[in-house]
Amino acid sequence: MIYVEDEVIKANGVVLPGLLKSIEIKETARIDEQEVKGSAAKPKQATGYEDAKITIELILDDTPTQTKYERLGVLREVFRAPGQTIPQPISIVSEDTSVHDISTVLFKGLTHKAENKKNQLPVTLEFWEYIPQTITATKSSSKSTKSSQNPQSGLTESYQNYLSKDRGKSPAIDNAGATNALNRINQMPY
Repeated sequence: MIYVEDEVIKANGVVLPGLLKSIEIKETARIDEQEVKGSAAKPKQATGYEDAKITIELILDDTPTQTKYERLGVLREVFRAPGQTIPQPISIVSEDTSVHDISTVLFKGLTHKAENKKNQLPVTLEFWEYIPQTITATKSSSKSTKSSQNPQSGLTESYQNYLSKDRGKSPAIDNAGATNALNRINQMPY
């Protein structure tokens, strides 16, 4: 098999180094199956699409200016800059990804496999399609009700009225001093 190094894939504005062996783009639908009691068939319902998965296989060789490991370092820095702790969405430019309408991806993985008998370094890159989610905040309107809460105490108005009324005294201390109250508590059945 003969591979030709060509400027066919750009990621994050950088042409991916090496020989392109293959590119695979997998798009799938999200399908839910339901179990119906007494039926062998499971009804299926389409609920949307999964994010596409892109797998790119490259072969890195030594060039007159760089070794295969230096090229691997350049490739790694495209997706993980020094000091970067969280993968960021990156742009991807390729004829294959544009057919699937994919222009932004998240870096998922980089794998290389050193082989003893070859001077080549196979590298596999994995990406997931990035579709930003927009979340809009809405302001809720508070309705005034008869039992509205007091913002200071967090208690409803009706419960505050209940607490403020004379609700009586404990039977143990009605018209009794401390000694009499303890005597009455001791006389109570368990």
